[in-house]
Amino acid sequence: MTAVLESDAACFEPDSPLETLARVGQTDGPKRVLFVEDDRYHRELLVTELAKRGFAGWGFADSASMLGALDTGVDADIILVLDGPLSKTSGIDLLAGLRRHGVDLPVVFLTGQPLTARENLTLDRGAIDFIDKARGVDVPVARLGRAVEAAKLPADPRPNKVIVCGKLILRPDVDRASWDGIDVGLTHGEYNIIHLLVSNMGRFVTYRAIYDRMHYEGFIAGSGGDGYRANVRSAIKRIRNKFRERDATFAEIENYNSFGYRWGKPNGAT
Repeated sequence: MTAVLESDAACFEPDSPLETLARVGQTDGPKRVLFVEDDRYHRELLVTELAKRGFAGWGFADSASMLGALDTGVDADIILVLDGPLSKTSGIDLLAGLRRHGVDLPVVFLTGQPLTARENLTLDRGAIDFIDKARGVDVPVARLGRAVEAAKLPADPRPNKVIVCGKLILRPDVDRASWDGIDVGLTHGEYNIIHLLVSNMGRFVTYRAIYDRMHYEGFIAGSGGDGYRANVRSAIKRIRNKFRERDATFAEIENYNSFGYRWGKPNGAT
């Protein structure tokens, strides 16, 4: 293979997951949401609220039950992770469990603890969205819908093309990045940022454009109108640290203060 650089609803509260939830391709109906809620009353309430808004919600009493259902082949469009100070099931732990199981569904994190450090941790563990429970029901549901639609966007029409930029190799078919022959260990969101920067090599990419690539266009989080900037800076810091674990001299990601970042041209590039 030649390496080329690219440029410019229903409502479910089932006893058996195999009896109730449809498999892939069996339905074009409501968007299917899996979630864990240990309180039965709140679980049934959320299922009902989702159904009112065109979603097929399926609640589990604990994370082991949901992971077991996924292991048996049950399918969904998205996973909603609930997190709060009174929950018996830790949302952070569930994110880790989903990663260990190799679950590739988009994951949205709904929390009663909207702290910046917690947001950074959830995004680092693979969540694509972080929502404060105080925003009510309609806002999280709307963002669930947008996340599902974003996940259905067409893939790269040339998915097997390898992108080479100096020591960096990107593989869009599996969303993996390696540096000097060693996998960097990027999350899906982090890979998307690197792909965006490399595709605009030598040109600065705005904070907003990077944030849109991390999530989806128009995504809102953080404090104030420019709150997303702190999230972008944290993401870039995590990415730099991962590259520097492989190469202490790594300095390809450059910052233009208050504007954005760029992937500098590799040595010898014109």
